[in-house]
Amino acid sequence: MKKISTLPPFSKGQPQPATVASRPVNRCDQLGAHPFSDTQDGLFRAYLSDAYAATCKQVATWMGEAGMTCHTDAAGNLIGRYEGEKPGAPALLIGSHLDTVRNAGRYDGTLGVMLGIEVVAHFAARGERLPFALEVIGFGDEEGSRFSASMLTSRAVAGTLDALPLSTVDANGATLHDVLVHNGLDPARYLEAAYKPQQVLAYLEAHIEQGPVLEAANMSVGVVTAIAAQYRFRVSIQGVAGHAGTMPMSLRQDALAAAAEAILAIERLGAAGPEDLVATVGQLHVGPGASNVVPGETTFSLDIRAGTADVRDRAATAICAALKDIAKKRNVTLSIEPQNDLAATPCDPQLTDLLATSVTHVTGQPARRLVSGAGHDAMVMAALTPVCMLFLRCKKGISHNPAEAVRHDDVHTALQVMLEFIHALAASTASKPTEFSA
Repeated sequence: MKKISTLPPFSKGQPQPATVASRPVNRCDQLGAHPFSDTQDGLFRAYLSDAYAATCKQVATWMGEAGMTCHTDAAGNLIGRYEGEKPGAPALLIGSHLDTVRNAGRYDGTLGVMLGIEVVAHFAARGERLPFALEVIGFGDEEGSRFSASMLTSRAVAGTLDALPLSTVDANGATLHDVLVHNGLDPARYLEAAYKPQQVLAYLEAHIEQGPVLEAANMSVGVVTAIAAQYRFRVSIQGVAGHAGTMPMSLRQDALAAAAEAILAIERLGAAGPEDLVATVGQLHVGPGASNVVPGETTFSLDIRAGTADVRDRAATAICAALKDIAKKRNVTLSIEPQNDLAATPCDPQLTDLLATSVTHVTGQPARRLVSGAGHDAMVMAALTPVCMLFLRCKKGISHNPAEAVRHDDVHTALQVMLEFIHALAASTASKPTEFSA
């Protein structure tokens, strides 16, 4: 595929000439500032906030211009539909999320929605209908950055949300119940956002990689084989606080020194595993926190992820054993409390192969297959329908950060791959009913 050499290598948040490659990026950039952000400095778009409402209004306009009919479902998701050859046909869902973390980048989630709109615009401009409908979904709450629960809206669509945590509050003390009502949504009807399995053919999500693998391999796009299994723990170490000047080194029960050794052990064991295994300590609290006191207690987070539960579980066992050995050697008390347990989500093998073939047809290279260490709406949607994911290269793997950047030619490549995939899926569906593994 010929690369677009006239465009800058990475977006810098400035509008570029209106080309197929630049339009999705330009739209993400447009949505990266007020009134599409809840903050004046930096991007933060919370679920059901004023900025979220403004974003949905603008994105609905773009959906309409692309040839879709639009509506907001009972959970506040924005959905655009482009009918197939027969009205009411099952839909290929193309989606990602419109909400963001605080101080976010402009492309995480949003770019996938913009690419979905561009896909529909391609078919609508040619008057081309498919054996299935296309639906583009902008999910409202993937990040969980407003309320304590995440992926509320995709869980509602997938039918896996048993009950809504209506009493949970945001940073301003507003309950989810009141926020829903304020936005014209009926809390009692929230779960009506669920699709029936027969309404859906499959789910496709395009997303920035949020990691450095594709850039290191000098590849525009990659195909996701699975979304990683995840464990999250809260680790506490209790030692004895003492005066920094009078407590001999040989008699100390230093909780911070023990934590330091534990964190290095976690790093070592994470690096010793397969490529898809990662182990991270992202938070550390020290008490009493005085410069002249030997630390008596520490608490830190432990996040372990891998492409399969087996790899994750073996790593967790090894790490916990190492931490216990360190605690015993240093005569401190150790507590490891589970906080989160997410199973791995394999992408559908047939869809993944079809997507990989599409990558090869477009780029002339074998598709790079990789595990997603980050969670995505696709992991929830897999309970409803077969899923597949396309990753796009992002600069230095940076995400959840204003420095997020994508190449315009990579976005063009991703669009061409998605169109190739949909044509191949349509050919398969037209010749015989497609049955994907659950």
